Amino acid sequence: MKETIACKVLDGERLNFHEAEHLYQEAGLLELGYLANRVRQKLHPEGTVTFVVDRNINYTNICVNACRFCAFYRLPGDPEGYLLSREEIGRKIEATLAAGGTQILMQGGLHPDLDLAWFEDLFSWIKSRYPVTLHSLSPVEIDDLARKEGLPVAEVLQRLKRAGLDSLPGGGAEILVDRVRNRVSPKKTSTARWLEVMRTAHALGMKSTATMVFGLGETMAERIAHLEAIRQLQDETGGFTAFIPWSFQPGNTDLGGEEAGACEYLRILALSRIYLDNFPNIQVSWVTQGTKVAQTALFFGANDFGSTMLEENVVRAAGASFRADQEEILRCIRAAGFRPAQRDNEYHILRYYEAG
Repeated sequence: MKETIACKVLDGERLNFHEAEHLYQEAGLLELGYLANRVRQKLHPEGTVTFVVDRNINYTNICVNACRFCAFYRLPGDPEGYLLSREEIGRKIEATLAAGGTQILMQGGLHPDLDLAWFEDLFSWIKSRYPVTLHSLSPVEIDDLARKEGLPVAEVLQRLKRAGLDSLPGGGAEILVDRVRNRVSPKKTSTARWLEVMRTAHALGMKSTATMVFGLGETMAERIAHLEAIRQLQDETGGFTAFIPWSFQPGNTDLGGEEAGACEYLRILALSRIYLDNFPNIQVSWVTQGTKVAQTALFFGANDFGSTMLEENVVRAAGASFRADQEEILRCIRAAGFRPAQRDNEYHILRYYEAG
């Protein structure tokens, strides 16, 4: 059975749910890595590994969702709660541009006092001053705005797009199975609604990424159900540019538990590359796994080193302390035998660097 499934992968045939589950259970780490690497080589035979220079700006940490797996949020009224001023956001963007950045990823909490007009004003202000791509607001934040305003998701996205929003990050997906979501974040956007926001964004011509946070107490079948949900949507819309799986960081969270190790991360990454045959790009997660594991992940199906992430606060609040500047990313890519290339939000190459 395992050999038959492996042959399907090598022949470029799509795996079904049960074949993926069987392959994960029966194949060794190196077998999964070999198959995923072959898929990667077919999709990206040029031997390039891309990255984007950007910054994560968490405009607020105030959030009413109170997810059990999150160590970043603060409830309204908490003395540690903050909301960045426009001037602070501007300084962060200027520093990003000075470092050669092209993209700003803005995500925060569900702040009860921020309405749609606040984001329209902010995005218009940013776009009138700075030449950056706004890859911002997760489906959860879009859903929150739609509910607060009493508007359809499409109207919220259209207004934000007119204000300057370019694309959506895949935040808030965690595991797209409501049993898991109800246990770890019962107030959060449902699976169907998360997918609805992404479907609507794609219909409006906006691209997005997709993520998965694993290690929240889900089963392997639920992880594959997550992959199946986004694969089906990608078949329908073609709007996802990349998939980023990363491991839950339990530090300082109410949920607690054990973090998935490097072996489990690489196995999930490899299965993702094999199963998501309609996703062009798979990103490593050096922020949660470190650069050594991320470098190894380039041989388990990944073709993108993510971003320089000049600032990151959410994962750091849960105990992750990995850091990598642009030089370190270039070094890792070269040392692995690939040619580094800086890309934009839609994976257009902006600059090639010399190979190692």
